[in-house]
Amino acid sequence: MDIASTALLATAGLVGGTIASLAGGAALITFPTFLAVGLTPIAAIATNIAALTPGSLIAALSDRTQLPPLDRGFVGLVLASVVGAGIGAVLLMLTSSRVFEILVPLLIGFATILFAFGEKISAVVRARALAKHGREPEIKLTSIPMLLPVSVYGGYFGAGLGVLLIAVLQLATSGEYRPANATKNLVAALNGSVAMMVFAVEGSINWPAALSMMCGALIGSVIGARIARHAPREIMRWVVTAIGVVLTAVYAWRYWF
Repeated sequence: MDIASTALLATAGLVGGTIASLAGGAALITFPTFLAVGLTPIAAIATNIAALTPGSLIAALSDRTQLPPLDRGFVGLVLASVVGAGIGAVLLMLTSSRVFEILVPLLIGFATILFAFGEKISAVVRARALAKHGREPEIKLTSIPMLLPVSVYGGYFGAGLGVLLIAVLQLATSGEYRPANATKNLVAALNGSVAMMVFAVEGSINWPAALSMMCGALIGSVIGARIARHAPREIMRWVVTAIGVVLTAVYAWRYWF
């Protein structure tokens, strides 16, 4: 990988990490950048998950006191995440390059919609759960069937996974946001780790590209955390949404026509 590509990836990671700290949506910046430097769509997904997973792990560890008790329900959710991620990653490896190229605009478009309306979706889910339960968080085994397909999506593509997880986990934690968010970060980290292992075994990760992006993203997350108090979060959200819409159109034109 040449110096220009390395610099582009590090810069995209920096921007993506900063935006993720302010409004989320890093994958809408990082995944297309991997495509731009010449990775195939499948290699771009595998490398993108490898680059962004450490950030989820750091976030989970930083808020570990908010994690629910280690009971059967919590273990069940973790297992559902691990199994789902493995299934999703294997499905990606079994998908032909041409089929995945056709899916790329749909997946980016879906992730963009999730990102644009994720807070509203989460707010509705949280309000309903609080109105119904109104008690301390308690992970439920009944949430496992909802988490499994979400985890499959995480292992297959991953962008927008956080929105889906927070919606499911707010139901699982009786609507309490911080425990749900802490659990979301842990589940996302486990999901990415399992998918990454599958991709590594298959040789689908471009490690120099992943490390370049990872370094930029980690620095960006620190920068984003520092400026989060003053940044116009809603404006950032709609800027990233606009980028997602444009990218959906660009890749639809590229792969469909």
